[in-house]
This record gives sequence, C-alpha cells and structure tokens, in this order.
Amino acid sequence: MNMQPILEDDLIISRPLCKDDYKALYEVARDPLIWEQHPCKDRYKKEIYSNFFIESINSKGTFVIIEKSNNKVIGSTRFKKVINVENAIEIGWSFLSRDKWGGKYNKAMKNLMINYAFEFMDYVIFYIGKDNFRSQRAVQKIGGERIVSSHLKHLIKESETDWTYQINKENWKIKLKQAAGNG
Repeated sequence: MNMQPILEDDLIISRPLCKDDYKALYEVARDPLIWEQHPCKDRYKKEIYSNFFIESINSKGTFVIIEKSNNKVIGSTRFKKVINVENAIEIGWSFLSRDKWGGKYNKAMKNLMINYAFEFMDYVIFYIGKDNFRSQRAVQKIGGERIVSSHLKHLIKESETDWTYQINKENWKIKLKQAAGNG
C-alpha cells in the first residue's frame, strides 16, 4: 500500500505533505480551539506545531488537505501502519479548519482514505482521545464502532487516554451499497 497517494473528489485534494506546506498548514493549526479536546492541547503554539510538522513529514504517511474550489489548505491527516497487524491501517492526526467542521469536508477526507485503504486492508483503525467527543462523533457518523473487547482486541491500543474505533471492509461495502441504493 502506498502510504501517500494523491486522493481527490469534487470537494478536496489530499496529497502528500511536503516541507513547503509548513506556513499554510500552520495558518490552520494555530487556532487553539482545534486542539481543545485533543490530548496535545498546545499544538497551536508554533514550537509545538513545528515538532508536529517535522514528525508528520518524517512519517511518510501524512497528507495536506486542499479545498479544490480555491486551492486553499484546510487541514491534514495521516495513515500509519498498525503495529504487528498486517491487515489494518490507522487513520489519525486529522484536523481541519473550524469553518470546515461538522460535515462534508471531514466526510470527504475520510471517505477517500477509507476507500483507498480497503483496496489493501481489512480494517481501518482510529485511536481517539477519550475526551475528544467531536472526533468520536465524527468517526461514528462515518460508521466507526468502538472496540471494547472481541476478536478484534489485538487492534486496541493499550492507552489510558485513547479509545479504539474500527471500520471493517465488509461493513463499509454494505454501507456503500445502501448509500448507492438510496441515492
């Protein structure tokens, strides 16, 4: 699986993050309200963001999200391999400018990534902070289910601060068929 393909639809372009994106992405990330429910609440500070940006570049799985209609950077997200699991990929480190919250932009970003991931994987995993209710709701809206205990327990990240959500390929296919039938 290519961890940084170019993905796009009518609304957004999701392309590999590069060093030249630093300033434009910081214009989005410097909003403290984006990080208020996040475990790293001070990521809006330039020195904290700078470390995050370097880590994002080095991950070789991070995307910058661009609004197609005006070519404006509106956020970022990342793929990461799930340790010791061959058939799962994590989507995370996602953030969007506040004017893009609560609707079509997050859905478009996640749909592009999930559809691509399911060409290669059986599970998409999200590790979300226990207090990050906004992200929990967003993942639930696209079909994410919290893993508490089951045959998927091996996908749960051992953490005091995060919950694990998953979407499996079969349920995603059913959801897409239902959406096509209703559309």
